[in-house]
Amino acid sequence: MSDKDDLFEFPCRFPLKIMGERHDQFAVTILEVVKQHAPTTSEADLDVRESSSGKYLALTVTITADSREQLDDLYRALSGHHMVKVVL
Repeated sequence: MSDKDDLFEFPCRFPLKIMGERHDQFAVTILEVVKQHAPTTSEADLDVRESSSGKYLALTVTITADSREQLDDLYRALSGHHMVKVVL
């Protein structure tokens, strides 16, 4: 896909939704994975919500995305992480 076919104009703010089973270190661990690909991301960019049953956590991390490649790499890293069930 060429840059002009891309739906995004970079850089842009981009929300990632990440879900996983509830774990004390889930949010901290996932934020560290995100920061490897988007180093300017901080806890202020993180929103944590618990499922109604309390079994799962849903994170929304809003990053400043610089390229489609960065987003693709980040999605691969998150999707392959053992604590992550879903990335949207």
